[in-house]
Amino acid sequence: MKALVFQGPGRIAWQDTPDPVVEDPADAIVRVDAVTICGTDLHILKGDVPEVTPGRVLGHEAVGTVVETGGDVRTVRPGDRVLVSCITACGRCRFCRESRYGQCRGGGGWILGHTVDGTQAEYVRVPFADLSVHPLPEAIDEFDAVLLADIFPTAYEVGVLNGAVHPSDTVVVVGAGPIGLAAVITAGLYSPGRIVAVDLAESRLSAARALGADATVNAGEGPEQLVADLTDGLGADVVMEAVGVPEAFEMCTRMVRPGGRVANIGVHGKPATLHLEDLWIKDVTITTGLVDTSSTPMLLRMMAAGRLPSAALLTHRFELGEMEEAYDVFGRAAETGAIKVALGGPQHTVVSLPDTSAA
Repeated sequence: MKALVFQGPGRIAWQDTPDPVVEDPADAIVRVDAVTICGTDLHILKGDVPEVTPGRVLGHEAVGTVVETGGDVRTVRPGDRVLVSCITACGRCRFCRESRYGQCRGGGGWILGHTVDGTQAEYVRVPFADLSVHPLPEAIDEFDAVLLADIFPTAYEVGVLNGAVHPSDTVVVVGAGPIGLAAVITAGLYSPGRIVAVDLAESRLSAARALGADATVNAGEGPEQLVADLTDGLGADVVMEAVGVPEAFEMCTRMVRPGGRVANIGVHGKPATLHLEDLWIKDVTITTGLVDTSSTPMLLRMMAAGRLPSAALLTHRFELGEMEEAYDVFGRAAETGAIKVALGGPQHTVVSLPDTSAA
């Protein structure tokens, strides 16, 4: 098959790789029909995630069709259309029993495109398939559904839930990329008083306004002053960091009110300074987190009901073989206006299933 292979910092290639095979009875092999690129993949490409070694197939988000399953898989079968979650769950360890699948200690967690080959390929092996893929309702388009593999559950769980957004809160989202925009959308479910989006790119600020932000501000044009003006000098109730750079995190801690919450979502490859000399007296709560995807079934139901405006996040579409071009466009988002790119097709050979109608 063809796959997008990491070859070291700054280097990737769409190349021939061995087809995945069932290695464990709990595995499923999925034909990839739609896949996307995450900001975390860009961090990997920069060398920010040293656990990803040369030769690894990247990617952790996909929608596809099951083509083979191991003998222990019970919830899906060949021919089923599924969402491949960015998080894999063994279902047995302490953390999985607490629905904290991101911290799985039984061989799961974030492994796809990280410690095992991922989804930016024609086919992918998904371990622990019963808990790690979700059957898709026919009503959901595959290019909409792929946004539920990572960005929506991440924004909702690590941003909105960790940040404990309440009605009437002033919420600030620093970073209006795909995760930040999903945070704007899902924060809106809790009726905050106002949502402020901060970014450097006008195209992304415009998208934030279209998706529910009440105010937007360029990161270089005084967002701290704007937040102070909007809150009578108090600061925001909730500030979410959705960039993954020290400057953004430190800005968040300066914009939060006493007793407020800072929810870090971004993937950080460099140290950020925690100014405890200012924060120790302010009763500020700072949370970090890797998504658990425990909210994915609920978000799937919301999407099927038309409650998540996901289509607005997809700005560029490519065929699967145009992976390197898609990385270039997504990596230059400030120039290209890319928010989320999706890849799919041309279609592979259709899976043949036995006729069971007479059974």
